[in-house]
Amino acid sequence: MRLTLPDWLAVAGYLLITLLLGLYFRRRSGRSTEDYFVSGRQAAWWLAGTSMVATTFAADTPLAVTGLVYAQGIAGNWLWWSFLPSGMMTVFLFARLWRRSGLLTDVQFAEMRYAGRPAAFLRGFRALYLGLLMNCLILGWVTKAMTSIVSTTLGTRDSTSLAICIFFLMPFTGFYVSLGGLWGVLWTDLFQFVLKMGIVIAVAYYAVSSVGGMHALLAKLGAMRAATGPAASDITALLPDFSRGLTTEALWTLPVLTFLTHLGVQWWAFWYPGAEPGGGGYIAQRIFSARDERHGLLSVLWFNVAHYALRPWPWILTALAAVVLFPGLERPETGYMLVATTRMPQALRGLMIAGFLAAFMSTVATQLNWAART
Repeated sequence: MRLTLPDWLAVAGYLLITLLLGLYFRRRSGRSTEDYFVSGRQAAWWLAGTSMVATTFAADTPLAVTGLVYAQGIAGNWLWWSFLPSGMMTVFLFARLWRRSGLLTDVQFAEMRYAGRPAAFLRGFRALYLGLLMNCLILGWVTKAMTSIVSTTLGTRDSTSLAICIFFLMPFTGFYVSLGGLWGVLWTDLFQFVLKMGIVIAVAYYAVSSVGGMHALLAKLGAMRAATGPAASDITALLPDFSRGLTTEALWTLPVLTFLTHLGVQWWAFWYPGAEPGGGGYIAQRIFSARDERHGLLSVLWFNVAHYALRPWPWILTALAAVVLFPGLERPETGYMLVATTRMPQALRGLMIAGFLAAFMSTVATQLNWAART
């Protein structure tokens, strides 16, 4: 994809804004440890909640959702929609308790709940496990996705793209995070969320337009299903086809047994901030930063509404268009970038790259601030 001077100016403008936000909040975050790590416990619910949504909108997320829809239909998203029950538990059972605790970090809860040397050991173990091992794992997979995005958009080799991510994007993110603390992270997250949501909505619009609109898209998907025969399920169905039995796999089918496993096991057995019952990690950190218990509850409620009900649909629409535009992909997750790079107008490609940078850097910023606090 060939980039012009306006494209590079859009990318440079995005980087400049994030840096200025970090500089702006430098003095405010430097007043105390609480100001730096939990924004002095003065964050409004909409700011803390939007930061949660922005953090979980990583560079790999649109690609992963595209892969699920391409292979299993819209119902494939139950892989992560199944976390909604635990998210609601965080809202109505745990959010007020987290804010009431007055903790600075969720790993402190081990010493608050228990006592003595075993509790101190548990806190230290959880700090190393979550802050080092899990943090590096999360950073690794989002960096892998961003490497693929950089390679696709700039036409560079994977090794060069990886070097750009590791030696420029991460240090740049670490710099503005170290300046602004959580205040800087919250406000850059807000800016980055607006930017990347605008971009994915634009990608979805041009994707659907390129196949002739929504009616044409649904008609073409129906024709593809009819041509495949009984081996194809309805790609637009929200639930798996229960008439096929428990384990049957076919085109665009989420096996019912897999669906039941997601609903029955995954939501409570899987660790990920905001997904496990009770919330944790940077979700708990945002609750700690809220003005009071009410703002803490509302922040997580807004996060769950946006995370599950609002944010995924531009990705899903793009994925459905990718099925029509690029059938038979060996790596379905590449369909998103194929649509973005071939169907977006040239004038918007610089903003598109800035949007993917925002998706990557918002996750990295939170992981760095959270790991330092842990």
